[in-house]
Amino acid sequence: MTYTRVMGIYVTDEQAYSKYREGMLPILESFGGSFGYDFKVSEVLKVKEEGPINRVFTIEFPSEQSMGQFFSDPNYLSIKKAHFDGAVSSRTTLALFEGP
Repeated sequence: MTYTRVMGIYVTDEQAYSKYREGMLPILESFGGSFGYDFKVSEVLKVKEEGPINRVFTIEFPSEQSMGQFFSDPNYLSIKKAHFDGAVSSRTTLALFEGP
């Protein structure tokens, strides 16, 4: 079973966001997580919630538990605070689903 989160974010600082991705990837992988798809989008035709989107990606985990552990991991939270929070002005969970 795979747990997948589809995210839409608005990246305002590509350099800082790249540092975030570089720093968090080994932690993500240590929890069995990975990115499935990753898109830079130039035009959004409709939104359900407030906040612009210029990046859409899927992040996948082997279990709901591993997903929760990753997002609460102190090392991840440190990297997120250092690089993500200043690089992304909005984020939206587009979908969360469980699949084979």
